[in-house]
Amino acid sequence: MKPRQQRMLALGLSAIGLIAASFLTFKAFNENMMFFVNITDAVEKNNIPINKDFRVGGLVIEGSISRQPGNLMMSFALTDNMNRLEVEYTGVVPDLFREGQGVIAHGRLKENGVFVAKTILAKHDENYMPPEVMESLATHVAEKVSSNSDQ
Repeated sequence: MKPRQQRMLALGLSAIGLIAASFLTFKAFNENMMFFVNITDAVEKNNIPINKDFRVGGLVIEGSISRQPGNLMMSFALTDNMNRLEVEYTGVVPDLFREGQGVIAHGRLKENGVFVAKTILAKHDENYMPPEVMESLATHVAEKVSSNSDQ
């Protein structure tokens, strides 16, 4: 093989390797991407990823937490002050998890409208709320206020 052919072969193999590495990197990013969906969209099944995990966040409704004795399974409801979303979770919840607390749940929505969480995250202090949750709550409070003033 002539030196020119060797250089062209090396260049071609390098290009193929770079393209393959780029493809695999973007595929990994796409598979690990987690969308945030507000509770109203989850309840109405608007803009939710099909067969993929996503995040949903809101406030735990007072009196909605129920635990099964002798089991790590629990259920509770989240609200964005407009709609209510039932959540099921099996595992140990964070120490800061309680009624009236802002939380983010990672999981999937079942066909019956119940969100099955794989992970629960609670806000870390009294003044912090995830930006997505704060934006979602502010939007829905503004919509509620405008709909009440129209009546």
